[in-house]
Amino acid sequence: MELRIQHLSKKYANGVQALNDINLTIPAGMFGLLGPNGAGKSTLMRTLATLQDANSGTATLDKIDIRENKDQIRRVLGYLPQDFGLYPKVSAYDLLDHFALLKGLDNRKQRKEVVEALLHQTNLYKDRNKHLGGYSGGMRQRFGIAQALLGDPRLIIVDEPTAGLDPEERVRFHNLLSDIGSEKIVILSTHIVEDVSDLCNHMAVINQGSVVLTGQPLPLIEQIQGKIWKRFIEKPELANYRQQHQVISSRLTSGRTLIHVYADSQPDSGYAPVSANLEDVYFAAMAGLFSAQSTAKTPSADLTAVPAA
Repeated sequence: MELRIQHLSKKYANGVQALNDINLTIPAGMFGLLGPNGAGKSTLMRTLATLQDANSGTATLDKIDIRENKDQIRRVLGYLPQDFGLYPKVSAYDLLDHFALLKGLDNRKQRKEVVEALLHQTNLYKDRNKHLGGYSGGMRQRFGIAQALLGDPRLIIVDEPTAGLDPEERVRFHNLLSDIGSEKIVILSTHIVEDVSDLCNHMAVINQGSVVLTGQPLPLIEQIQGKIWKRFIEKPELANYRQQHQVISSRLTSGRTLIHVYADSQPDSGYAPVSANLEDVYFAAMAGLFSAQSTAKTPSADLTAVPAA
């Protein structure tokens, strides 16, 4: 099973080119789509979820054309959008039961079994009769996954699912996603590198509507191993260092500015080697340093590291 996206482009009426010739092949398992806010991730997710049409290109799930067969795709699709609205005065059980009915589960006994199983799976069963307005952010996201799993979908799309969650809820949500199963395609769209690092065997980086890198996290990290150098500097010096070296990220650490520089050899004695991680891969890709492996190129970016929330 695979999802194949070919030459997909989307331009909005206001002139914004949200997607620009997207080409991806997504196998079964967890697939991470990384990119900054406004990169085009949500546009791609909405297009794959049949909520809008692209201007050109195709997307097929096991030879089922998503644009031409929306009803067929919706029967095998589970979707958790970035902004998932809930009825605050309805209980989790009643709303999930309602969604199950809309999904075609007409048999009351069977529907009850499915709803209760999903509430157990998402660790919400003991709070099943609680109004959704009283749920925490993490509980609402877990309920969102529960409704996305209705009907045993083959394609599951989750858009920025851990944004705003506290560390404990993020871990709980990660565990839930990892248990969904390797036989389904699960697309995790996020700007949080740690989510992809923890969960995904395949990934892509998207920026300004274009794919700038695809691959598997561990081999991509290996490609830049030995090429990442760190140094503490004074914050006013940052612009000068950016002119002299390929600074891919900067962050405040214990009140000091730490920069990561991409270079084949030690820039000077003030730099120390650092073991590369997926965040370095992400920022190197955003800076155009993976152009030989990328499906597209992007101009060098002046970026500050996004801390994992």
